[in-house]
Amino acid sequence: MLLPKGSVTWKSAKARLPPTRAVVHFLTRTRFLVFAALAGLVVLLWQGISTSAAEMQRFYCWGPSKSPMAMSANEQSDWHAHLQTPVLFNHHVAVEVNSTSIQHVDLNPIRATTKAVAQQERILILTPLRDASRHLSKYFDLLSSLTYPHELIDLAFLVGDSTDDTLATLAAELDRIQRRNDEISFHSAMIIEKNFGNTVQQNDVKERHGFKAQGPRRKAMGKARNYLLSAALKPNHSWVYWRDVDISDSPNHILEDFIAHNKDVLVPNIWFHRYRDGRDIEGRFDYNSWIESDKGLRLASTLDKDVVLAEGYKEYDTGRTYLAKMGDWRLNKDEEVALDGIGGVSILVKADVHRSGVNFPCYAFENQAETEGFAKMAKRAGYQVVGLPNYVVWHVDTEEEPGNAA
Repeated sequence: MLLPKGSVTWKSAKARLPPTRAVVHFLTRTRFLVFAALAGLVVLLWQGISTSAAEMQRFYCWGPSKSPMAMSANEQSDWHAHLQTPVLFNHHVAVEVNSTSIQHVDLNPIRATTKAVAQQERILILTPLRDASRHLSKYFDLLSSLTYPHELIDLAFLVGDSTDDTLATLAAELDRIQRRNDEISFHSAMIIEKNFGNTVQQNDVKERHGFKAQGPRRKAMGKARNYLLSAALKPNHSWVYWRDVDISDSPNHILEDFIAHNKDVLVPNIWFHRYRDGRDIEGRFDYNSWIESDKGLRLASTLDKDVVLAEGYKEYDTGRTYLAKMGDWRLNKDEEVALDGIGGVSILVKADVHRSGVNFPCYAFENQAETEGFAKMAKRAGYQVVGLPNYVVWHVDTEEEPGNAA
C-alpha cells in the first residue's frame, strides 16, 4: 500500500473523516435540501431555454383550433407542412416490369467512335431512289465490296415517284445478296415506298437540272430523305451513311476512312470521268459542297426568306468556294476543310446528329434546302461539317451543261 511519507497512516486519515451520523444529519438539513432543489430547477430551466425550435416543434400545436373536416385547403396544407414522416430510400430494390407492351431503350451506350469495328458500332446506309433501275447493279457491286463488317450494316431504301422498274430491280438485287450465306449479306435491309407527286423527269438531264426545277426539286428530295430517315433509323445505329445510287466508283474501305476522321458530318469530293479524244478530263461534279462567302451572304440578305438558293447557276452568283474545285485525288486524302454547305452523293453522319433534330429541310432554311440546308442546320446546332478535298468519289457522268460554277 502506498502512503504519503511521514507519520500519516491510513488509520490516522480515516480518523479525521467526519462520522457517518454527522454526514447524514447535514444532508437532511432543510437548508441543504432547499439549495439542492433550487439548483435542480435552474438546470431544468436552462435546458428548456437552450432547446432548438425543431425539438420544441413536437410540443407545439400547429394549425387552427378547429376540426380537420372544417379546415380549408390552405389550412390543411399549413397543418401538414409541419409533419415530418421518415422516408427510407433503398436504391438497391429493383422494379420488376413484366408487361410485354413496355419496351426499354437505353441510348447511353450508343457511341460513334474511331474504334467502330472493335466497338461493334452499327451503320445505317440510306439511299433514296427514283427511276434508278439502270444504276442498281453497279450500286450493289460497290456496296458488296465494302470492307466494313457487313453484319454491322443495315440497308434502307425509299422508292418514290418512279416510272421504271426500280422497285422490282431493287427487290431482286437485295434478294440475291441477302440469300448468300457468307460475309457479303448484310444485317438487314428495308424497302420503303412513298410517292410525293414529283413530276420532274428524272432521266431528262436538262429538265432535272434546270434552274427553275431546283427549288421544288430540292424541297422534294429533302422530304424524301426525311421520310427514309424517320422510318429506318433505329436506337442501335451509331452512324448514318447517305449514299446516292449513281456512284460509279469509290474505295472499298470508304467507311473506315471516313470514321477515322471522327467528324459529325463528313463529305468527300465528287468528280466524274469524261473521256474526250481518249483523254480523261476528270470533271468536277458536285457544287453543292461549298464554303460561304461575303458575296453569298449579301445576296441571301436581299432574297425573300422562302427563296432557295441554287448553286451552279448564273441567276445566283454567290462567289462561294466550291469543294469540287479544290484538291486532287493524288494528294493527301486526309486533308480537311470546314464547309457551310454539302452535297448528298456521299455523306457520313453521326446518328446522334439526326437524333438531335438535324434533318434535311424541305423548305427554305437560311435560303437553302435539302443537303445544303442540312449543313446550315447542323452548323447552327454546333456540329462540325467537314469536307475532304483530296478524297474523291466518282459519280457517273450525267453529261450536264456547265453553269456559272464550271
